[in-house]
Amino acid sequence: MSQNIQSAESLVNSKVEEPKLVSNLRGIRNKIMVMSGKGGVGKSTVSANLAAALARRGKRVGLLDSDIHGPSIPTMFGIADKRPEVGEKGILPVQVADNLKVMSIGLLLDDQDSPVVWRGPAKMAAIKQFLEEVDWGVLDYLIIDLPPGTGDEPLSIVQLLGKVDGAIVVTTPQDVALTSVRKSLKFTEMLEVPVIGMVENMSGVICPHCNEEIQVFGGESVEKAAKDFNTPILATLPIEPDVSSSGDKGDVYVNDDKSIWKEKFDLIVNSVEEKFN
Repeated sequence: MSQNIQSAESLVNSKVEEPKLVSNLRGIRNKIMVMSGKGGVGKSTVSANLAAALARRGKRVGLLDSDIHGPSIPTMFGIADKRPEVGEKGILPVQVADNLKVMSIGLLLDDQDSPVVWRGPAKMAAIKQFLEEVDWGVLDYLIIDLPPGTGDEPLSIVQLLGKVDGAIVVTTPQDVALTSVRKSLKFTEMLEVPVIGMVENMSGVICPHCNEEIQVFGGESVEKAAKDFNTPILATLPIEPDVSSSGDKGDVYVNDDKSIWKEKFDLIVNSVEEKFN
């Protein structure tokens, strides 16, 4: 009898071990997904510049590239040849600035031309490892660059995190892109992920002669989607050659020069800070 009492007391007094994923992410204040309904709309450009801009404002930022088949974040930061090291608490993300660290499957590939030919379970295991075994430390923001669509990766991220603090949905003005982005907005509704807002990318071209914005794609589909889903449009970003070329060169476009693109992108950064401050 006394043995049974002691066993019962030991069970009551024993501390239930916290899941590793929960304990590993405990130091992260805000987790933000950047998503899109289809590829080619500039989602990774928004993710990279948002992470870099927040870091330049003194925030501690992690950037997780969760696109297993098309990781572009290492190229945009010029770190495709870097390899993560292993520390006492797990895999160390690559430090790209004082306040910014990055993790991507692209940092683990020996040959950048090699495709990642994985089925769903392997991709899910990799994403879980990025969240559970990467030593993110203490962060103000973890920006998660999602692959396009509403499939395995976005669903797994939401389910693994349990709570996502916000999502930014990126689109372009064409109706074909808006058809897909409405599905992304519906996805966030279904999974109860709060949407910070939409970003309309490639909304026009800045004339090099008069500095006026020329509309390339017509229509008001973005405004209609925003109204239908009660979601604000954070910014309309024009096509800016310097932004594209800087990403190709491994130098994310976060300089201090004043440009229309930079001024409009700052609206996104301001909205994120205002929401979480």
